[in-house]
Amino acid sequence: MRFTKRTLAMLAAGAVAFGSLAACGGNDENNGNKGNSGSGSAAESSGPASSAAEQSSATPAAQQEPLDLSIMLPIFKTNYPKDDGPVTTAIEQATNTNIHLEWVPNASYADKFNITLASGKLPSIIYVGDVKNPSFVKAAKSGAFWELGGYLKDFPYLSQANEVILNNSSIDGKTYGIYRGRALGRNGINYRKDWLEAVGLEQPKTIDDFYNMLKAFKEQDPDKNGKDDTYGMVLVKWTGQWASGFDIMKLWFGSPNKWGVVDGKLVPEHQTEGYLNALKFMRKLYEEKLINQDFAVFDSAKWNDPVVNNQAGVIVDVTDGAARLDDKIHAALAAEGKDNPDIHYVDNMIGVTGDYGLRALPTSGFAGMLAIPKSTVKTEEELKRVLAFLDQLNDPKLQTLAGYGIEGKHYTLDGSDIVVSKDTALLESEVEGLNQMLPYIPADTGLKVKQTPLRLQTAEIQKEAEQYVVANPAEPFISTVYSQKGQQLDNIINDARIKFIVGTASEEELLAAFDTWKKSGGDDLAKEMNELYAAAGK
Repeated sequence: MRFTKRTLAMLAAGAVAFGSLAACGGNDENNGNKGNSGSGSAAESSGPASSAAEQSSATPAAQQEPLDLSIMLPIFKTNYPKDDGPVTTAIEQATNTNIHLEWVPNASYADKFNITLASGKLPSIIYVGDVKNPSFVKAAKSGAFWELGGYLKDFPYLSQANEVILNNSSIDGKTYGIYRGRALGRNGINYRKDWLEAVGLEQPKTIDDFYNMLKAFKEQDPDKNGKDDTYGMVLVKWTGQWASGFDIMKLWFGSPNKWGVVDGKLVPEHQTEGYLNALKFMRKLYEEKLINQDFAVFDSAKWNDPVVNNQAGVIVDVTDGAARLDDKIHAALAAEGKDNPDIHYVDNMIGVTGDYGLRALPTSGFAGMLAIPKSTVKTEEELKRVLAFLDQLNDPKLQTLAGYGIEGKHYTLDGSDIVVSKDTALLESEVEGLNQMLPYIPADTGLKVKQTPLRLQTAEIQKEAEQYVVANPAEPFISTVYSQKGQQLDNIINDARIKFIVGTASEEELLAAFDTWKKSGGDDLAKEMNELYAAAGK
């Protein structure tokens, strides 16, 4: 999997066809979370990776003229790879393309995207950060972008796209771009491993075990300082689209993910028994002071502080947060001369089981997507060559190349682990940002920097969690009612559930608020969503 200078020379001499790479089987700023989202391994693919492209022309891929590609992508630094840079050139050689990169500062990308869309002068491939952007939705529905759903099956990597992520990234069930995969099964439980050992308990398996862990963390002095100064779990206020601890935990009780399907019809989650039971559990935790009493106003930017500062022992959030928590605890203890660098203070897990088994809240599973405009890519033959290029980028060698550069120049290897060059100026000018074009379908299979045992475990459980995720069946649908009344409707539910949890509203008052939701536009929303659901053939 090494991409050396000698390998690059051989690729160039080999007429740059990708067929030689096909049998082998980056990221956002700060390396992001990349998509372990498919069920198959890239290494299991066989046959020519450019099969669909070859079908589109009588001339074999190795004899075709290089494909001219312009690609508009966000960049996070003031310096960036140039079209004639060594890594860009290596990608061109491996994929038989001439690439022109249109870099846009990330902070202004949304504005530039809308301006570019309105101008009609679009690149061959354009990154779409917000798939539900009204301008993009309107353009896609009007036929400005290729609908790709019927083409993916013809490509060895793209054909392994995750169905849940395809659904999440679609517009009314139609695929208008290649998603950039990220971990789908990312949410779970992070907890103080040293505290659990201190109170003599094992990793929880059931909801009751989870409750008992929180209770022990409050009552059994898990930090052994002789003071009654700890509690079980820290929660933060709900912030719009972001998942909260409750959103993850409600699934344990049988609640759907935002919308459920009952007798073939979409039903909002708060109208289900599982949702109500989850709220009753949260109310119990609050009454017994097993969660922070100020959760309704607690700033999510400070979410980690109580765990690092020995106040709370659990956070229900993304499982990759465990490694960040662990790093901070190590740093705090090291400053006091009390650290043990050979252990992990934090552990993580997918979740606990209730009557409905193990259930996990998925992320969207993608970070934007790569769309192909019809005004630039005019024919189906051209489209298949562009898709062949995007398919080839999922090869482990090309993932490594676009993510880390050329071995010996931008990185070295310690065994199979990448050691990145310390020449940051070189990396910025030749490598960083190129990974923005990588789809990571079905997964990130390139070489990586050395990982700690906790980070390796996190990657494993996030992959395992995919089989337990509960998808939102209404994720693709664009609702007119919600665009007009969504904030008001969400506030009704959020206010009601907070009041119920803290005990200032009874169950009757909670249900009355749910009725208010219906009368305030909720019934109209449910009607519209069901019409969209039926139209999509669900």
